[in-house]
Amino acid sequence: MKLKFLFFTLFICAIGFSQNKGTITGILLDKDSNNQSLPFANVLIKGTKIGTNTDVEGKYTIAIAPGNYTVQFSFVGYETTEVPVTVIANETVTVNSSLGSGSYKLKDVVVKSSGGREKETALLLEQKNAAVIKQSIGAQEMSRKGVSDVEEGLTKITGITKVGSRGLFVRGLEDRYNNLLINDLAAPTNNPFLKIIPLDLFSTDIVGVIEVYKTFSPNIYGDFAGGTFNIQTSKGSKSVTKINIGTSYTVNSNLKTFSLSKDADSAEGFFGLTADNRDLPALLGDTPSSHVFTPTESLNSFQSGFDVSEIKSPLNTSIGLLHSEKFSLTDGKNFSYLFSINAENSFSIQEGVDRTFRYQSTGIDYKTDFVTTDSHYKTALTGLLGLNYNTNRLKLTLNSLFIKTTDNLIKDQYGVANAETGTGENKTLIRTNQLDQSIYWNNQLGGEFALTEDKNQTIKAGISYAVTKYDQPDRKAFSGAKTPNNGILASIAGNNFIKQYLEITGNTYLSGLAEYSLKFGGVDKNNKLTVGYNGNTSDMESSYRFISPTAGPNIDAPLNSIDEQLNAYIASGAFHFKESSNSTYKAILNEGANAGYANLLYKFNEKLEANAGVRVESTNRETKYRQQGSFDEPFETLKYDKVYFLPSLNLKYGLNENSNIRFAGGVTYTKPVIMEAYPIEYVNADGTSMKGNPFLVNSDNYNLDLKYELFPTSKEMFAVGIFGKKMESPIERTFTSNAAGSTIITYLNSDNAILYGAEIEFIYDLGRINTNLSDFSLGFNTSLMSTKVEVSPFTTNPDGSQSESIETHQTRDLQGASNWLINSDLKYQFDFSQSWSNTVSLVYSVFGKRIYAVGTNNLDHIYELPVQQLDFVWSSKLSEHFDLKFSADNLIDPSREFELGDNSTVPVIGNPLTDSYKKGRGFSLSLGYTF
Repeated sequence: MKLKFLFFTLFICAIGFSQNKGTITGILLDKDSNNQSLPFANVLIKGTKIGTNTDVEGKYTIAIAPGNYTVQFSFVGYETTEVPVTVIANETVTVNSSLGSGSYKLKDVVVKSSGGREKETALLLEQKNAAVIKQSIGAQEMSRKGVSDVEEGLTKITGITKVGSRGLFVRGLEDRYNNLLINDLAAPTNNPFLKIIPLDLFSTDIVGVIEVYKTFSPNIYGDFAGGTFNIQTSKGSKSVTKINIGTSYTVNSNLKTFSLSKDADSAEGFFGLTADNRDLPALLGDTPSSHVFTPTESLNSFQSGFDVSEIKSPLNTSIGLLHSEKFSLTDGKNFSYLFSINAENSFSIQEGVDRTFRYQSTGIDYKTDFVTTDSHYKTALTGLLGLNYNTNRLKLTLNSLFIKTTDNLIKDQYGVANAETGTGENKTLIRTNQLDQSIYWNNQLGGEFALTEDKNQTIKAGISYAVTKYDQPDRKAFSGAKTPNNGILASIAGNNFIKQYLEITGNTYLSGLAEYSLKFGGVDKNNKLTVGYNGNTSDMESSYRFISPTAGPNIDAPLNSIDEQLNAYIASGAFHFKESSNSTYKAILNEGANAGYANLLYKFNEKLEANAGVRVESTNRETKYRQQGSFDEPFETLKYDKVYFLPSLNLKYGLNENSNIRFAGGVTYTKPVIMEAYPIEYVNADGTSMKGNPFLVNSDNYNLDLKYELFPTSKEMFAVGIFGKKMESPIERTFTSNAAGSTIITYLNSDNAILYGAEIEFIYDLGRINTNLSDFSLGFNTSLMSTKVEVSPFTTNPDGSQSESIETHQTRDLQGASNWLINSDLKYQFDFSQSWSNTVSLVYSVFGKRIYAVGTNNLDHIYELPVQQLDFVWSSKLSEHFDLKFSADNLIDPSREFELGDNSTVPVIGNPLTDSYKKGRGFSLSLGYTF
């Protein structure tokens, strides 16, 4: 009885105490954003531990006992503001305020173009409060981890790894399962061999925040199963001018003997301006005609020859300029602009083995066995112009993004070119001289307008227009036997000394969005209804032309200087060039997606909120191409149209102020990469090729996620989640062979795949262990996954007939998926003086073994073996004007290896290693000066 009386008394006291409290509420605004609401800011009762954070609308509420207090408003990168307030029992007092950066000096290396919203603490708070499962990385975190580009930055997010030139893998899934938005608008790729534009082309000084969605919401496109990346470009929120210069050294590549195409060994080549020298001769016109070149035409038409310069590769260099300005106009209006331009060049040498297979009655052995040396000279030029106009109710943004890249490649393959005719004593050298160039220009216009003064009704709209071009002009190759004194003995005939001209032009790419939002639900307006449209359409065409020689005398000349002898033969009429293109030279691809969506964000109470909606998306793909035959034959047309009904549900339950449980479910689909479904066969000098499969269909994906997250402090977090996916008709890479026994990379749809796994992530302040470690923090994330693919024993052919599947195994792992991966970093922050601050980071990552290509015709899969990456970064803010960054990359420098598995159903003779190379350790130094 006494115990019950005690509980009753305590209960009455608690009620009485709560009823005597008063309330402080208000809205915090951002001076630097024309008094827009400032979410995720800190609100603290000075001298106490009582506080809260502003919500996404900048609102806050604090319940406190009556008395006189000082309310302290703060946000990282902004000046702190204090406001005195008197609280009366059972009454509410409103305290509105605003923050601005004022004269506050940011101490990070990277220029902050949108204030503190790029800070790690702000992004953690945004992740905590978001209604969907979303992760973000901003300028501050990329800076302190020594990140110089977006692609590297994204690898710091759970479950994401960078895989050489093949882009980003999310949860072990290949590039084809990702999608890219730039400022919420769909963006094309600049490379038809990749699903999205390589994100290492985006330097971090033009990026404010990168958002990563691994679960589906109706306002993003349904074409993804791995992740959707939304790059929010920087906006000129203050007056800043900054210049960066940098240099880097890679142990295996710089200050070494380097092979470079003769025409690129010039001032033009240094800046990547040699493509015009390698254009298809104008006299051939737009349509192949089997034209035979006269000696004069041959000598005058080809400005780029087969000669190669042997140089000593210099250090890699980079330079960047960023300038932004903000102007305050009348009536609270403001205008800002940002201009950024970055240029860089790099030299890299990769050496390793390269092997392909042949099939015999006695088993499988190697058809080719090469030691390969790749010499890449790359240039990249990136420019961004952003214009922003803001009033109290209107935001207008115009962005123009330009990217140009070049890659000069000299590839030497030395060894057995054909095991049936060659031996270890009879080796062949195959040299490929190739230039890859891409041009990308994307223009975006976006706006947001508040229909009402209280901003409870808004409309958002945007449109973008982009053009792209990818080409390999005058890709040429020859093969022969090496002679003493570094010479070459080669025959002039057939595919030897052939020239290829591949051009893929994206004539137009249009993307648009229109969205209406309504906030409702009492005084706080916590609920939100959104309806909208987004879509894109594109058309592109390709030209793939060949020029080959007639039979001629043998070339016996120095390996790097054969043009003189070739030109002498041409001048004397000993042989001539002729166009050998076939009727498949041209193909046309038209694609599009149009979707309407509706989404409801509903807050049931302080703990539970739901974000649910549906997206109806219509997709189309039309491919026009010709089979082998006449140039006058009409195009064959393949159409693939489908309408998707894509529901989604995101639930968030706040267990307490610092932890949440989340659930997400949704339906998505996956389109193939352009070249995976494009009807051309891309031929290499060693006889291997890549062939698109125009009969590929989209995969259907069913996704579930469950996640627990804890935010102990503003700088710490812990999260654990489980996920599952089912894919119908997943798209996968495979190897097969042609009639000559040469290896062909192509793509297929499997029957179905099941994926499930877990993710763990934390950011831990080591000061919890010992106060002497308070300047250290540890970040860690891992993804564990299991996959199972069911392969149908029969495949359906385009004519409706069925044939037996060529796959070796009917059950296996999903191609491209790793069973596990780990990313981690250890950070140490310290100051030498009040103006000299430093951040040191050690960053480590590793991924598990995965299938690179599915095994066919009794051959087991080709596996990509685990790779460990260890980087060291020291970022230093030397003073108000100078900053310095040193990094040591790839310190472990492991071999990057591909090998044949040991479960082939016929005997395999020889080493299972099919490809191996080392990237080399790299050391870089960059200096920045802010005016």
